[in-house]
Amino acid sequence: QVQLVESGGASVQAGGSLRLSCAASGYTRSTTCMGWFRQAPGKEREGVAHILWLSGSTRYADSVKVRFTISRDNAKNTLYLQMNSLKPEDTAMYYCAAAAYGNGKCGTLAAGDFPYWGQGTQVTVSS
Repeated sequence: QVQLVESGGASVQAGGSLRLSCAASGYTRSTTCMGWFRQAPGKEREGVAHILWLSGSTRYADSVKVRFTISRDNAKNTLYLQMNSLKPEDTAMYYCAAAAYGNGKCGTLAAGDFPYWGQGTQVTVSS
């Protein structure tokens, strides 16, 4: 089992920046990849960014490319999402998620491929 706790959400003005963090605990040695997802009221959960835990290889949704950067600190078992040039449409609850050996699938931004989830952190961007 892997436990995830997000932090760093806040209310900011358009054009601002935030850095989200996700602390992983439990059987983290089994982690293969992690991702950031977001869900706005009335909308489906959307994959934002994905990273392979060992190699650091990343992929992003088109809507956040260039503006967002996903990274990880393997020694601290922590995932980050640096968000720059924030827009009102980035307003959502942001979740981190993880997949592990034998549980989940890496390489996609599909929420169904990730079995482990945090509780979410709210990001609100005002115009």
